[in-house]
Amino acid sequence: MIEEHVVIETPEGEMSTFVVHPQSGEACPVILFLMDAPGKREELHDMARRIATTGYYVMLPNLYYRDVPSFTIHREDPVSAKYMAQLMGNLNNAMVARDASVLLEYAAADLAANEHLVGVTGYCMSGPFALWLAAEHPETVKASASVHGVRLATDADDSPHKRAQEIEGEVLILAAEFDDWVDRPHFDRLVAALDDAETNYNAEWIDGVHHGFVFSQRPKYDQVASERHWELLHSLFDRNLKSGS
Repeated sequence: MIEEHVVIETPEGEMSTFVVHPQSGEACPVILFLMDAPGKREELHDMARRIATTGYYVMLPNLYYRDVPSFTIHREDPVSAKYMAQLMGNLNNAMVARDASVLLEYAAADLAANEHLVGVTGYCMSGPFALWLAAEHPETVKASASVHGVRLATDADDSPHKRAQEIEGEVLILAAEFDDWVDRPHFDRLVAALDDAETNYNAEWIDGVHHGFVFSQRPKYDQVASERHWELLHSLFDRNLKSGS
């Protein structure tokens, strides 16, 4: 595997990005791995590696770069948690869409990447970003996943569910039963929008698990549900991004 920690220049600052891909000599489909609120950290690097080993060019950017070069929450520190909430609140769908365009431009200049075949996965705060990018780049984003994503179907003008008709790729939605940010009516509203738009999607309401169940280093980790997430994510990407699919 080839790994790089690069700094990508954007019109709004310097975006540190972890890039990992096989040493195959072939152009691999691109996966935009969008971080959760606790920040770009080694746990996410490991998750990016897990995707890359199956034949993908994975890009994991620090989405907080406009405010801080790097950030990882210290959970025992209330000041750190308050700062995380501030950083998270400073982001929106349009900003991440601009970042994604720059990331794809970077990938287009790398012979190891096939920027015409793109998947996106977003966790927690980035769940809505993943769906937004699927609508923003319908011709290239062939697969997108929101895993215990928040703010997916709200009354806001930029709520992702309002762009369901613009999504052409396949969508995966995984929601936890116990989630302070997404209750069942919220989930059902998103599903109804996807149904109305005739989106190709799979949405699962996972009983008995909590927000953050995917992450092995978070307190609500659930191994069975996490491994199922990996199974569904790999099949989503392979089905839509691998040659001959």
